[in-house]
Amino acid sequence: MTQRDAVFPAGRHALYEQHGYSAAIRSGDLLFVSGQVGSHSDGSPEPNFARQVRLAFENLNATLAAAGCTFDDIVDVTSFHTDPENQFATVMAVKNEVFSQPPYPNWTAVGVNWLAGFDFEIKVIARIPAGGGSV
Repeated sequence: MTQRDAVFPAGRHALYEQHGYSAAIRSGDLLFVSGQVGSHSDGSPEPNFARQVRLAFENLNATLAAAGCTFDDIVDVTSFHTDPENQFATVMAVKNEVFSQPPYPNWTAVGVNWLAGFDFEIKVIARIPAGGGSV
């Protein structure tokens, strides 16, 4: 049976404690990252939408790094948007910076009506490279 190991970024923030979930789970050579939002270390949302999206990607990057991964190791992305039509351009600008060249990960975007005080959330599955980070 494959073991599951919890992965947390340095400076683990309050949302994980508050809501009782792991930032990511390592299972074999895969990393399943929980939805990352544009939260500050105390768990509060960044009010500016563009900065909230950037902060969500920064939080995602920190979680990936804790497992020895980078954005290049991502194979699957699901993002959640409270107002997809009006948020699309902002999200795409950040996405195009982070994933600037092929091969791009596959991506599913979902419109939702509630994200616990946030307007954008991103969750991913990544393949952990050989010699990836330790627990």
